[in-house]
Amino acid sequence: MLNHMVEQNLDSTFAALADPTRRAMLSALALGEKSVGELAEPYAMSFAGAAKHVAILERAGLVQRRKEGRQSLCRLRAARLKQASDWLGQWEAFWNGKLDALGAALANDAEGE
Repeated sequence: MLNHMVEQNLDSTFAALADPTRRAMLSALALGEKSVGELAEPYAMSFAGAAKHVAILERAGLVQRRKEGRQSLCRLRAARLKQASDWLGQWEAFWNGKLDALGAALANDAEGE
């Protein structure tokens, strides 16, 4: 059951991260809390468009939104990014092994010349 929940979290995290605008919004939020309007500013998009992106990030657990007066303020929730990083980290040993083998093959080839 727990593993299934982690898989669902990863699915929603990677789906949210698939969009470059949402990745840029997360980068902006890494600098601190921002309103939805502030997140929309760098892009040629409406407030409603930005709010849709924020909603996807929120459903993925990457952003927390709160109301302050008429503003919706957003802040980064980095725990889900850590889960994704941990999952990707399992592949580090695999790729390091491949790169080590390539390096050894190239060194062998250079010695044979």
